[in-house]
Amino acid sequence: MVPRYSRPAMTAIWEPEAKYRIWFEIEAHATEKLGELGVVPESAAKALWDWWKTDPKIDVEAIDAIEAVTKHDVIAFLTWVAENVGEQARFMHQGMTSSDVLDTTLAVQLARSADLLIEDLDQLLTALQRRAEEHKYTPTIGRSHGIHAEPVTFGLKLAQAHAEFARCRKRLVAAREEIATCAISGAVGTFANIDPAVEEHVAERLGLQPETISTQVIPRDRHAMFFAVLGVIASSIERLAIEVRHLQRTEVLEAEEYFSPGQKGSSAMPHKRNPILTENLTGLARVVRGAAVPAMENVALWHERDISHSSVERFIGPDACITLDFALARLTSVVDKLLVYPERMQKNLDRMGGLVHSQRVLLALTQAGVSREDAYRLVQRNAMKVWESDGALSLLELLKADPEVNAALSDAELEERFDLEYHFRQVDRIFERVFG
Repeated sequence: MVPRYSRPAMTAIWEPEAKYRIWFEIEAHATEKLGELGVVPESAAKALWDWWKTDPKIDVEAIDAIEAVTKHDVIAFLTWVAENVGEQARFMHQGMTSSDVLDTTLAVQLARSADLLIEDLDQLLTALQRRAEEHKYTPTIGRSHGIHAEPVTFGLKLAQAHAEFARCRKRLVAAREEIATCAISGAVGTFANIDPAVEEHVAERLGLQPETISTQVIPRDRHAMFFAVLGVIASSIERLAIEVRHLQRTEVLEAEEYFSPGQKGSSAMPHKRNPILTENLTGLARVVRGAAVPAMENVALWHERDISHSSVERFIGPDACITLDFALARLTSVVDKLLVYPERMQKNLDRMGGLVHSQRVLLALTQAGVSREDAYRLVQRNAMKVWESDGALSLLELLKADPEVNAALSDAELEERFDLEYHFRQVDRIFERVFG
């Protein structure tokens, strides 16, 4: 966890104190049910909860000191609780194994993290819809292979991003449901020393579902899917960030990140206004995606369990969730404050002498009886003259002066094919699909 790229609410989920509080709740809820079943005295759970009601400070340093001797984190925690609760604490952890605590805790942390990430996505979607509606009919050039293609609107660009992040939200909701599972099944997952009712009780209290069948651990395909979804969200963040970075290039400059009063772009060049936020988002996306492959490699554990997954998850759990939370908030701010330059968009649209209308002329020629091959040849030979002139020549004027084109289309018919508004006839329909 890097403080520079962290936000308090998400970081709090992954703090040691928060983890130990979940550990205690699992142990206390399990002891509570074991008391109801007559396996342990009901006074054991009462003693645990009575101590907990005093809101004790979790002494991380003391637990760490015990672990330095035991070389086992769960035993260290249980020892520390026993030192504080007293004799009744010996009934904790009856029939349980460490993975019951660790895996269920990780499920709680990932589910809570997902809830925050869903809120982040909702805020981003709100910002994208607002800006998309604002620029619904702002003309700009669509690019394929980085080259001018045909006109679009800036609102359509943002609507596309909205649709993509709406899909991300659906995936995250499904991943949250899949990861939110509880396993209190004991060694090798057979419930030999603990009743399945204990698992059901703990799951209910923590807002989880009982794992269908665990080994000694919750199957890691669930975690692989969760981190894969985070990786996809990160890729969508990078996709939009790269769009902004391209649009902010000096020779494009159709949009740019907000540049606040007093902000500096370069230590050497006072004129610089760099897309530092979206460049940062590209880097953060790499970090989040980096969790996906280790999570998938964790699926193949030996037999009923090994701990090769444990060290991996201690990194990727907090790092991926905290980083993605920060990245989504940063992207929302970028979208919300994005500076948009419609005049520059129009200037870029007009820069290449009307080449962006070539397809409409091609189609008109074919509809006028010219073969597609000949129509393509006629339009392309004039378009290449415009291209080579760097837009100094006009495609419309060249076509009007071409005898073979004149034989099929009148000047008025050619002029009609250069109408910019034609390209935006379906914008309302597309927005209806996206926003409903």
